[in-house]
Amino acid sequence: MDLTYGIAAVLVGGILNGSFVAPMKKLPGWKWENTWLVYSLSGLLVIPWIAALATVPDLSAVLGGASAASLWRVLLFGLGWGVGSVLFGLGIVRMGLALGYGLILGLIAPIGTFLPLLVLHPEQLRTRRGTSLIVGTLIVVCGIILCAIAGKMRERGDSRPKQGFAVGLLICVLAGIFSPMLNFSFAFGGELQQRALAAGATSDAASNAIWSLCLTAGLIANAGYSILLLQRGGTWKLFRTAPAGYWGWGGLMGLLCFGSFIVYGAGANALGSLGAVVGWPLFMSMSLITSNTLGWMSGEWKGAPPKAIRYAVAGIAVLIVAITVIALGGRE
Repeated sequence: MDLTYGIAAVLVGGILNGSFVAPMKKLPGWKWENTWLVYSLSGLLVIPWIAALATVPDLSAVLGGASAASLWRVLLFGLGWGVGSVLFGLGIVRMGLALGYGLILGLIAPIGTFLPLLVLHPEQLRTRRGTSLIVGTLIVVCGIILCAIAGKMRERGDSRPKQGFAVGLLICVLAGIFSPMLNFSFAFGGELQQRALAAGATSDAASNAIWSLCLTAGLIANAGYSILLLQRGGTWKLFRTAPAGYWGWGGLMGLLCFGSFIVYGAGANALGSLGAVVGWPLFMSMSLITSNTLGWMSGEWKGAPPKAIRYAVAGIAVLIVAITVIALGGRE
C-alpha cells in the first residue's frame, strides 16, 4: 500500500511541477521578472512557512534543536537550487523552451538520483532494485533526449535571432548541476524530518520543516535576480498598472510549485529509505510529460513538422516506460 501511494504521490507531484509555469500565459502585461518575483515570494517564502507553522508542532524548537551541520546542508543546497533555478530561466531564454528544458532535465534526473544513492545507500547499487533504478534512469535520459530533439526540430523555423549556442549550452549544463540540489536538501535533511516527526508532525507533513528552510534559501537567488531585472529595466511600474487578477495568477504559480514539493516529499517518504532516490526520476519524468502535454494543449506545437511530433510522442512513450521500470523495481 505504501509503495502504491508513494509512487502515485510522486507522479502527482510531477504533474503539479510540470504545470506551475502555465499561469504565466495569463500575464501578458508583465515582464518575466514581475511574474517571477511574485511567484518567488509566494511559493518560496509565504506559503512554505505558513504550511510549516501549521503542520509541524513547535517548529522553532524543531529547527533550533537541529545540528548546525544539518541546517547548513539544507540551506546551502537550497541556495544552490535557487541559483540553478535562475540559470534554468536564462538557459531557456537562450536555447528555447523545448531544447533548453530537455538539456537541463537530462542532467537533473541522473545527478539528482545517483548522488544521494552513492552517498547514502551505495550497497543498493548491487541489488535488483539498484539495477532497475539505473536502467530506469538511463531510459529517462533517453526519453528526455528525444523530447529535446523534438523541441529543436520545432524551433528550427523560428526566425528570432539566436544568442551564442556555446554560452547557452554552458548555462544549461550549470543549471542541470545546481538544480538537483533541491533533492539533496530533502535527501540529506533527514534530521529535520525526524525531529518534526518526534514533535508530532504526520509523516506527510514532516518534510515541511525541510522545505521551509530550503526554499527560503532558494528565494535569495530567484528574488534577487528578479529585482535586478526590475531595476535595470524600470519594470517596477508594471505592478501598479496590472489588473488585480495578475497577483492571483502569480500566487497560483507559487502554490503549484510548492504543492509539487509537498506531494513529492510525502510520496518519497512512503517509498522508504530510498524514497529520494527512486522518487526523483519519476518526479522529473512526469514533470516533463506534463509540460509537453500542456504545451500541445496551448497550441505551442501548432504547425510543428510531423517528424518533430513523432519524436515528442516517442519521448513521452519512453518516459512512461521508464516510470514503469522504476516503479516495478521499487517493489523489490
